[in-house]
Amino acid sequence: MLSRKKRLFIQVVSYLLLILFTLICVFPFYWMVLSAIKPDSEIRSAVPSLVTAMPTGKNFSKVLFTAGFLKYIKNSFFVSLVACFISMVIAVMAGYAFSRYYKERLIKLSNFAMLMSQMIPGVLLLVPLYMIMRNLGFLESYISLILSYTTFVIPLCTFMMSSFFDTIPITLEEAAEIDGTNKLQIMLKIILPVSVPSLVSTGLYAFIQAWNEFMFGYIFISTDKYRTLTPAIMLFKGSNVIDWGGLMAASVVAVLPVTCLFLFMQKYFLSGLMSGSVKG
Repeated sequence: MLSRKKRLFIQVVSYLLLILFTLICVFPFYWMVLSAIKPDSEIRSAVPSLVTAMPTGKNFSKVLFTAGFLKYIKNSFFVSLVACFISMVIAVMAGYAFSRYYKERLIKLSNFAMLMSQMIPGVLLLVPLYMIMRNLGFLESYISLILSYTTFVIPLCTFMMSSFFDTIPITLEEAAEIDGTNKLQIMLKIILPVSVPSLVSTGLYAFIQAWNEFMFGYIFISTDKYRTLTPAIMLFKGSNVIDWGGLMAASVVAVLPVTCLFLFMQKYFLSGLMSGSVKG
C-alpha cells in the first residue's frame, strides 16, 4: 500500500503531465486562431506575441466573401457526405458478411485483401488513379474525389463495423428468423438500430477523412468550380509571398465545421456502448 504522501505525489505529477500534454495539443489551434484575427502588422512582426492588441475580422471576411470559400465549403460538404454514405452502405454489408460468414474461403480472401490494401500508402496509388480517372473522363468532377475517398476509407470502416457486429449475439437473429423475419428485415429492424454508436463513429471517421483529404483534391481538381476546401487553402500561398492571415483564417474555417460536428455527435459514441442488445 502506498502512503498518503506518495499517492498525493503521483496524483500531482499525473495532473501536471496531463496539463502539459493538453497545452502541447491545444497550442497549435490557439496560434492558428490568434493568427487569423491578427492584423498583418502583428503577423509580420519580428517579435511574435501570444495575444493581439487589435483583433480584426478582416481575414475571415476575405476568406469567406472575397476568396469565395463558401463555394469550397459547399463542395467539401457534398463530396464528404456522398463518400461517407457510399462507404457506410458498403462497410455495413461487408462488415456483416465478415462477421457472420468469416469461415467462408471467399470472405477470408476478401478480408486479407482489405488488410493488405491498408499497408499501401495512398501516394503510391496517385499516378495509377490519375490515369484511371483520366481514361474514364472523371477528372475535374466530383466523381473522381468521391471514388478516391470511398476507396481508401472502406477497408477500415468495414473492420470497424465487423468488430461491432461480432458483439451482437447471433441468437438474436435466430429468434427473429423463427418469428418469420427475413435477412433484410433483420438488418433494418434489429442489427442497425443497436449499431447506432458504431454507425456514428464509423460514419464520422469516413466523413472526416474525406473532408480533410488534400492530395487527391489537389491533383484531380484544378478548376475553381469543383475545388474543395482543403486544397483551396493553398490559394493563399503564392510563389513569392504567403498571406499568413488569410491562410490561418481559411484553416480555422476548414477545422470549425468538423469540430462542431464532432462535439455535437460525441454523445452518440458513449450511448449504447455499455448496453447489450439482449437484456437479461
